[in-house]
Amino acid sequence: MAKANPAHDHDDLHVAEDAHHIVSPRAYLLVYVSLLVATGLTVGAAFVDLGPFNPILALGIACFKGVLVILFFMHVYYSSRLMKLTVGAGFFTFLVLIMMTLSDYMSRSWGLW
Repeated sequence: MAKANPAHDHDDLHVAEDAHHIVSPRAYLLVYVSLLVATGLTVGAAFVDLGPFNPILALGIACFKGVLVILFFMHVYYSSRLMKLTVGAGFFTFLVLIMMTLSDYMSRSWGLW
C-alpha cells in the first residue's frame, strides 16, 4: 500500500479557501444595475423634503451601495468566514463613527453661541 502524500492531504475547508471563485458577467451586470438604481434613488431622494431624515436616507442608500461593492467587486461574498467577519467589523466600526458624527451634529445648539 502506497503512503499518501501529505502535501495533497487536504480537508474540505482548506480546498475551499484555496479555490478561486469565478463570478459570471451576469452577476456583475445585476450588481451594476442595482448600483445604478440606488444612485437614481439617491438623486430622487434629494428632491424630496424629509426634513432631518434626508442625510439619514442618503447615508442609508450609500451604505447599501458600499455593501454591494464590498461583497461582489471585492469578492468578500465568496471569501472565508474570517474574511467576512473582518470586513463586517470594519464596516460596523464605520457605521458607529457615522452615527457618532450625526449625533454630535444634531445635538449642537446652532446659533446660540
